[in-house]
Amino acid sequence: MAHSLKILGRTSSINVRKVLWTCQELGIDYVREDWGIGFKPTQSPDFLALTPNAQVPVLIDDHGVLWESNTICRYLVGLYQRHDLLPIEPAPRARVEQWIDWQAVELNRAWGDAFTALVRNNPDGLDATQIAAAVQSWNDKMGILEQQLIKTGAYVAGDDFTLADILIGLSVHRWQVSPMERPPYPAIAAYYQRLSQHSGFQMFALDGHN
Repeated sequence: MAHSLKILGRTSSINVRKVLWTCQELGIDYVREDWGIGFKPTQSPDFLALTPNAQVPVLIDDHGVLWESNTICRYLVGLYQRHDLLPIEPAPRARVEQWIDWQAVELNRAWGDAFTALVRNNPDGLDATQIAAAVQSWNDKMGILEQQLIKTGAYVAGDDFTLADILIGLSVHRWQVSPMERPPYPAIAAYYQRLSQHSGFQMFALDGHN
């Protein structure tokens, strides 16, 4: 279907890359504009008129404006009826969405302090002990993912690649490349290799992103 699509946000944002990878999986065209750190300011009146959070990404299409990256990804998958990525049946859909929500609520919170201190080089008042605790928290959450991947032997929600793997996969890459001690999680290592076969992962994770 013909559909006009614009994405506002810089590619250095992991949340923008979620949307870009989703678009790549769907095979849809879009126009992207750089907004955020180093580019057009998200505190400008024009941008705040689109989203009250002053954060990227923002999607603009024929149906209006959307913000919140996971919501945008769900919307696009639904719009293009990719039920392999997000099933329409309640139970299979819920199994995918619980991991989507886990990524946003649990995993993101766990890596925030550690990533900011170790990669962004902004400890923000954290001492070495606090940074070590943040790394441990991050590794603990990844341990939950390790156990899930041991159960499925493939992807986050089961045998097949779904939207949850796009959203979690980018976070796995961030964990993998951050300069810190990591447990040897073999199921995550195998998962990382499976993700590496997807062109979207190659473009929006492996291609110099963190």
